[in-house]
Amino acid sequence: MMKFTRMLPALLAQTDVVLELRDSRLPLTSINRTLEGALQKWRLERGWDPNNPTRRVVNSTACERIVVLNKRDLVPQWGLEPFRRAMSTRFPDQQFLFASWQRPRDIRDLSGMLVNIAKKYPYAMELNVLVIGMPNVGKSTLLNALRNMGIKGRTPKALQTSANPGLTQALSTRLKLNLDPLVYAFDTPGVMLPFLGLGEEGAERGVKLALIAGIKEGMYDVEALASYLLYRLNILNPISPAYLNLLPPGAEPTIDIEDFLETLARRMGMVKKGALPDIRRAAVYFVRWWREEGGLISAASARQVTDPSLLQAGPSAAITHGWGFDLEWQIRAEELAGRDHGLLVQEKMEACIDGHLADLERQDLSENNVSATQRKKQAALEEHMERKRKYELKFKNR
Repeated sequence: MMKFTRMLPALLAQTDVVLELRDSRLPLTSINRTLEGALQKWRLERGWDPNNPTRRVVNSTACERIVVLNKRDLVPQWGLEPFRRAMSTRFPDQQFLFASWQRPRDIRDLSGMLVNIAKKYPYAMELNVLVIGMPNVGKSTLLNALRNMGIKGRTPKALQTSANPGLTQALSTRLKLNLDPLVYAFDTPGVMLPFLGLGEEGAERGVKLALIAGIKEGMYDVEALASYLLYRLNILNPISPAYLNLLPPGAEPTIDIEDFLETLARRMGMVKKGALPDIRRAAVYFVRWWREEGGLISAASARQVTDPSLLQAGPSAAITHGWGFDLEWQIRAEELAGRDHGLLVQEKMEACIDGHLADLERQDLSENNVSATQRKKQAALEEHMERKRKYELKFKNR
């Protein structure tokens, strides 16, 4: 990861399109701030106006940034367009596209975007695409799909893929994605944030990434992952959350993780010595179920802002509502009166985005938001500088 980060400025010098992948379930958490500085410098060097991100002063070569929010089938469909509009409002220098590699139409749309960019610069011999993102967001799978879409005939699988993070550990050789016009791409190792942050915010960020397998789950207690997953599924649909499919008929929603895991263990026959329910095994099963099929169920069953239960709660009663695992807001029935529901959801999402950006800026400015490893490195550097100063002073006094 560190090697690729150091290589990034040189790679961008020969890149025409940056294709950044994020996870639709964590559209804000999967933003990698480590890469932002290099990408902004790349845009300025290619002639984009620093004061107006939508205006380009010099337009001799392609320079586009496309953000692909992968796994769109794992988030409620009603929030896709409002979130795309909200992000486009906040980041006008980026193009946003939701996709799922299981939907050929999404691959075709993305391939068409790249081809159209290449056709805008007919004198360029080729279009070079750099694919970046956090671990396990589907970069290699995307490139295999684009290659199959852009090159006619049977094409072998060019890049290995895995459900676990960290399979791609080095920059790939150039992969041909399209023949006319010529489009090439590089696959890159997933780049994780060097530090997730301190306190509850940092802990929550880590649990989210572990749930989507962006971090090896062995670094976290599986019961903690299951507890957070239960909490989020309750927000998406508190009336009939997706996990009820795992419990006995007639079971009610719960916020008690111990009671839930015990019930699940007995339902699945997960017992240990003494006929006691195997809580840990049930937690592992719950997380795996969500990754394999529960995500689809929860996305399909997540309630909209027009849900009757919200309208019956009273005009001033605040209901917790959300989309994915990053966006959560309070909404009242009186806010729905005479409003376009899509625009209302967009406003709520924009507020969540603004809050997230403000939190990141606050954390970056905080002196305490430094990992123990970084503190040790800083202390070692200061000690080295002090020794150097004393040596130079001693030499000068001779």
